[in-house]
Amino acid sequence: MASIRRLSSSLTHKPNFFSSHITPPSRSQNVANSARRFFSAEAVSHPSNRVQVYISRTSDPYLNLSIEHFLLQKSPPDSVVLLLYTNRPCIVVGRNQNPWVEVNLGLLPASVSGVVDDEGREDAVRLVRRRSGGGTVFHDAGNVNYSVICPPAAFDRDKHADMVVRALSTLDIHGSARVNERHDIVLDVPPSENGDDGEKTQTKTFKISGSAYKLTRLRSLHHGTCLLRSPNLPFVSPLLRSPAAPYIKARGVESVRSPIRNVGLADTVSFEEAVVAEFGAMYGNVDPEVIEDWEAAEILNEVPAIAKGYAELKSPEWIYTQTPQFTFSTHPTDEDPRPRPPLPDDLPPDFRAAMTVRHGQVIDVSGASLLEPLNSAYLHQVTDWQPKVGNEPIGRWLNHLFGVGESS
Repeated sequence: MASIRRLSSSLTHKPNFFSSHITPPSRSQNVANSARRFFSAEAVSHPSNRVQVYISRTSDPYLNLSIEHFLLQKSPPDSVVLLLYTNRPCIVVGRNQNPWVEVNLGLLPASVSGVVDDEGREDAVRLVRRRSGGGTVFHDAGNVNYSVICPPAAFDRDKHADMVVRALSTLDIHGSARVNERHDIVLDVPPSENGDDGEKTQTKTFKISGSAYKLTRLRSLHHGTCLLRSPNLPFVSPLLRSPAAPYIKARGVESVRSPIRNVGLADTVSFEEAVVAEFGAMYGNVDPEVIEDWEAAEILNEVPAIAKGYAELKSPEWIYTQTPQFTFSTHPTDEDPRPRPPLPDDLPPDFRAAMTVRHGQVIDVSGASLLEPLNSAYLHQVTDWQPKVGNEPIGRWLNHLFGVGESS
């Protein structure tokens, strides 16, 4: 049975119970950490578990989102749940978004993105599609995610964002946090702290937290991010600007872009403690349960619902083929009269092409006959566009626009 240890006051104690296949702690650790509380997956749904708080120490975004979905589905209808987690570098698109519009897919490999992990090592950026709506966000070790699950009658788009703002107000941050009219948390930074000189410079506002929601008949979910100390902010804008977007007319939700900034905390634990305290003030204090990184394999082995959700979220079918239908065209059309950026000089002067893509698969091609081999192709399975179209400049350009996918 997967177990989740009790959170100590410092959030740093190690558990003193391990199943037989886990390396046990040393004797000194056993002595120092005598308290261990067990928590089973079944306990999530127990009617008496009216207030639940979890902090996940795994950085696997697919697992964290699967745990979150399990809590949404299995916690008692009248309960309130808080989950805090921090992911390794990843881009998370909304349930109804188009990754070819939202993300520069060609920049995701570690050798290209420049993104680093919490220890400064180059790290590949994962692409994730969550189950809630909303826009695209970037996660890394300096970005703590909060999730609140509650009855629909208690749901309010600002209620738990305000909770996070109150938590931030207790910490030493660079500016004043508030919830704006879009239900995002923003930071108002005075001239003395935003790097500008001169008395006439006005306070600047930066987005530090975006939110997304999922509402069901019995439960509501509000989850959001909080940029605390990300080392990767210079790379966020290039990653979230797709070179293909000007040529695509897409259904679904497009992200609203805003200037972003770190809150400026030295650590993430103080933020976790502050949010837990504010949640406790709202609903009643309970001891948080910490899901340790070493427990990930146990959870996947022992909780089939989480394992099933995890496999789905990691699958290319979920990430790419859930994309709503879209059209790509090199030139303005009746359906999409927007002007297009100039095409590269090395493309044929009369090159014109258009294609319709449904669930990530090309279903219609018009214009350049070179693109005919793309019919029925799944975009995410194309590992190199050049042999597909038989033309090096066109293939190189399409590689740039759509990225290079994994082989099927």
